[in-house]
Formats: sequence, C-alpha cells, structure tokens
Amino acid sequence: MKAIDFSCPMESLHIHMVGIGGISMSALAHMLKFFGARVSGSDRCETETTKRLSAAGIEVKIGHSPDNINEPSLVCYTAAIPKDNPELVKAKSLGIPMLERAELLGQLMKLYKFPIAVAGTHGKTTTTSMLSLVLLEASLDPTILVGGELQQIGGNFKIGSKDYLVLEACEYVESFLHFNPFISIITNVEEDHLDYFADISHIISAFESFARLNSPLGCIIVCSDDKNAQTVVQNVKNKIVKYGIFGGNNDFYAENIRLDPCGKTCLSVYAYGKHAVDLELSVHGNHNIQNALAAFAAAWEIGISPEVIKRGLEKFGGTKRRFEELGSFDGITVVDDYAHHPTEIRSTLETAKTLTKGNVWCIFQPHTYSRTKAFLNEFANVLSIADRAIIADIFAAREVYDGTIHSCDLAEITNNALYINDFSAIERYIRANAKPGDLVITMGAGDIYKVGEKLVK
Repeated sequence: MKAIDFSCPMESLHIHMVGIGGISMSALAHMLKFFGARVSGSDRCETETTKRLSAAGIEVKIGHSPDNINEPSLVCYTAAIPKDNPELVKAKSLGIPMLERAELLGQLMKLYKFPIAVAGTHGKTTTTSMLSLVLLEASLDPTILVGGELQQIGGNFKIGSKDYLVLEACEYVESFLHFNPFISIITNVEEDHLDYFADISHIISAFESFARLNSPLGCIIVCSDDKNAQTVVQNVKNKIVKYGIFGGNNDFYAENIRLDPCGKTCLSVYAYGKHAVDLELSVHGNHNIQNALAAFAAAWEIGISPEVIKRGLEKFGGTKRRFEELGSFDGITVVDDYAHHPTEIRSTLETAKTLTKGNVWCIFQPHTYSRTKAFLNEFANVLSIADRAIIADIFAAREVYDGTIHSCDLAEITNNALYINDFSAIERYIRANAKPGDLVITMGAGDIYKVGEKLVK
C-alpha cells in the first residue's frame, strides 16, 4: 500500500478519484481539497453530487477514459470499480500509485486527534449523525463524514477542525481494517455482503480485527443487545463500554421507554448506574433508541455533559432516506427508507405499524442479486409484516445478472405481495388501491425512492 507523506505540502499532491460521485468518495474529495490537495475525478454520469463537486472547484469528468489520467500523484478508487476500468489500467501501466478509498481515508484519519469510527451491519448512518449533532452542540467543530444527507450540515460531510473526526466504518471487503480510530462503536454484527464474506464467522473475525485497531487510550463502545457484537470484543483488551435496552450489566441503558401524545419517543438514560438525563427523540423504534445510546456513550466518554448530549440528540430528526417522510397524496402518507437487509426491514415495518391505523404498504426494491439470493426466505418473512407488499426488480448495483434469482421468486413466497417491474405501473397501482389513512413506504438502497417522489408530486 502506498503511504502518503502528509508532512509534505498538500498543494504538491494531485489526487484523481475514480468514482468520485459516490457519497463516500465525494466527501473524501472535499476533505482532500480542504487540506490543499488538487483533486480531480470521474464518474459514469452527472448527478447533483458531481455538480456540487464541480462548483467547489474540483474537476470532474463524466465517463471513464484513460485520457482522464493526467499525471496525478495518486489515483484513488472505490471497491465497486472493476479492475479493468480504463483509468485504473492506464494508471497501472504508468506506475502511478493507487489506493482504495478506505486506504486513503485511513491515512487521513491519522491527522486527527480523536477519530471516532461507527461500525456495524445496521445503524451506522443514524448513529454517526446523532453523535455529530452532539459534537456540534458541544462546539467541538467536528469533521463529519456520513453515509447519508444530514440536514444540519447541508449534506453528507462537514469539514471542521483536526481534533474530532466522526465517520462510518464499512465492513464491506473489510474496508474498515484500514482505519485507526480512537473510539470505535459497534452497533451490531449480522450476515450481510455474502458476495464477499464466506459466513457469519468470517464477518465476526473481520469485526474483531477492526476492534483490535482501536487506540489503547480510547475505548470500544458495543451493543450488549447483539450477541455477535459481544463475541467480537470478548478477547479484545481495550476498554469496553456496553450499552443496550435488553442486555444486563450495561454501562449505558434506557428505562421508562414510552411514546408521548405528540408521538415522540421518551426515555430515561442511565450512565454507570445513575440517572443521567431524560430524552425525547423524534425518531422511533428500539433500534433508534439503541443508536441514541451508542451516541450518548461516545459523547460521555469524551467528556461532554449529559445536558449538552440531550440537546444534540433531541435536534436529530432523521437523515435522508431513513424513514424520511416525503409527503402525502389523497390522505395517504408516503415515507422512504434505505432498509435493504431483513433486520432493517423488520425494524422499519414494525415501527410503521405503530404509527398508522391504516394499512402499511411496502414497495420493496431488493438490492443486489447475491443479497436477494442469500436472504430470500428472510425477506419474504419480514415483508409479510406489511399489509401489502409490492416487489420491484432487483437493483443490480455492482453485480451482473446471472439468471439464478429474480424478484418474481421473492414475490411468490411473500404473503400479500405482487411483483411489478415498472415504476410507473407501481405508481398507478398504489394510486388505484391505497386508501386514506394508509402509509406507503418505498424501501431499498437503489432508486425506488423515485416512486415515492412521483406519488407526492
């Protein structure tokens, strides 16, 4: 792996980023430009993200071509970029150093005094966002890299001081093993990304390796409600801080959980056996209580007062595509959610059922063929929580169709489910069949949100 000498003037570096329009890559591009590097990049198509990059003075080429490689000091790429990408091929032929995104980000983390990495199969974006708002409330001027759009920072990143860095640590292809956190949060550990990981043992092993990267001066904050997360840290020597709703012997836990008449989630937070503060959260579900406890624990461990933590957490109203209310039509509420794993879908649908007296409609777009195949029966089980389900075509993302799995296979084994392969047809079906008081959720990590946007327009 090429090590970047950040002791040299950053102005001397020209970093070209292949796949610069991705949410994580774009944030990294802005960070590098802030530090003074010359940044260029390319992506398949123009998006609002690439437009923002261009407006910030970053040269963005639309389309991948060897001509885009103009003598950079370094080429950075994402794990989703194929090895035969013409720009990677050109860079390799010229002997230009290349780093995967996580490798470069891991090196940048060393520039910060207190990097905080949020890992886990689910909840990374929400927990990162919650903790970010707490640090902002504490006037600590954090640098923030989040995998969703957070209203309070106007997007998915914020460049702050070199003291605190808060970011998500993704386990896919073991990217997080390039990180160097002072504090780590592990929300949960489940089977996912089985196009890379062999099984749950492989995943647990990767998370354990991640935990061992944590600074001995910091701590690892782990959810005791999750058995696999506890297994990850059982042989790690760092300070372990436990949080949870259901598990015993927690350092941070919640009691007196209830919904108030305004629909807010109310709870009392306890820290090391003593009542710390009462919270009113604008987000729902046990999973969001757990996310809030994780953020609370991290903020407590770096010395933020419980009153400030409370103010920060109560300002969190959700991130884009996480149970985001898009609007309504004909008395029908439309929500969009990024859930694409059975556990996430279950949490979202169970929460939705508590928020409406009408029917819950789930318009689900499976994400990747490998995940659909691996969790076919689990998807069918959790989608049955909805009163009605519509299954759209699988969003391929980085994968190529091999003919072994189709959305029809999922629809056939899911109760009250219907396969519709066209977004316009889905919209027409919902308009014709949903009733006032119903809740419609567009769900998935692809582009199914477009259906929800059309419905409310």
